[in-house]
Amino acid sequence: MKKHNFAAGPSILSPYTVENTAKGILDLDQSGLSVMEISHRSKEFIAIMDEARKLFAELLEIPEGYHVLFLQGGASLQFCMVPYNLLSKKAAYLDTGSWASKAIKEGKFFGQVDVVASSKDAGYSYIPKDYTIPGDADYFHITTNNTIFGTEIREDMDAPVPLVADMSSDIFSRPMDVSKYALIYGGAQKNLAPAGLTFVIIKDDMVGRVDRAIPTMLNYKTHIENESMFNTPPVVAVYAALFTLRWYKQQGGLKAMHRLNMEKAAILYDEIERNRLFVSNVKNEEDRSIMNVTFVMNEEYKDKEADFLSFATGRGMSGIKGHRSVGGFRASIYNAMPRSSVEALIDTMKEFEKQV
Repeated sequence: MKKHNFAAGPSILSPYTVENTAKGILDLDQSGLSVMEISHRSKEFIAIMDEARKLFAELLEIPEGYHVLFLQGGASLQFCMVPYNLLSKKAAYLDTGSWASKAIKEGKFFGQVDVVASSKDAGYSYIPKDYTIPGDADYFHITTNNTIFGTEIREDMDAPVPLVADMSSDIFSRPMDVSKYALIYGGAQKNLAPAGLTFVIIKDDMVGRVDRAIPTMLNYKTHIENESMFNTPPVVAVYAALFTLRWYKQQGGLKAMHRLNMEKAAILYDEIERNRLFVSNVKNEEDRSIMNVTFVMNEEYKDKEADFLSFATGRGMSGIKGHRSVGGFRASIYNAMPRSSVEALIDTMKEFEKQV
């Protein structure tokens, strides 16, 4: 039976990425060595790292004056590294979900944190709109896509202070204006590579902004000066990322990925709206995530939730169980998710509806 991988992360990768990475694990470019066992200082891996950085910048149209870093520790370590390097006196944060709240918690170790707005009062089911960013903040931090709750900030905002964004789950899903951001970071295990790789896009003038001493490994300057190889990088994950980036370029770049992502999300949300059994967690259409579609059973069919999960799983729908804090269902339809898999889920929802 074909499996349709709707897991939130680690998640689906393109067959192109999986197959070519597997080849390199067995034998890297007929070298007789696996990519898992070559030196990160070898000319072979330096070429891999250089091409990955180049494609990263090309696809996102990153302007001059930025560095792309490939690090480790996930977005969770960036919750600490960002304030360690950037927070001198005060930072502003937008609280839109679990990951945003974790970033806020870490920021408070380094200075004053102003939470300008929060949607916690409604179970993080919307993106706050009416708030003021303090002009004296060292930076303003946002989480652009909220995997657990199914909300997303879909446009690049203007901010009166340096803008920092956690884009773990929507990077490369749409064209964007990187120049509006001072720092972008994220775990790679949604739209880029296997778990273990963290990307950071940092504007050069954000380095050296605080007076405190920063441990070597937690200092962005260290990784800029050493081209992401101060210590051994996650070699296999970087190698896999290279193939994902090549695949994006082959597909037509981010405009093409965005068009496909919007189509996939539209047909799935349309089915949720049409189907009498289901309802979206996010009422405001403009706040609905294009990457993580969350939905629950309509109140009168709540007792059918376990039945639908079993029914869908039996038809190859993998990873659609909602996060424990929300319940219901979550279809993560990242870049590598083909439209045919979304259509298979829709057919499953229709088939189950006929039986109820």
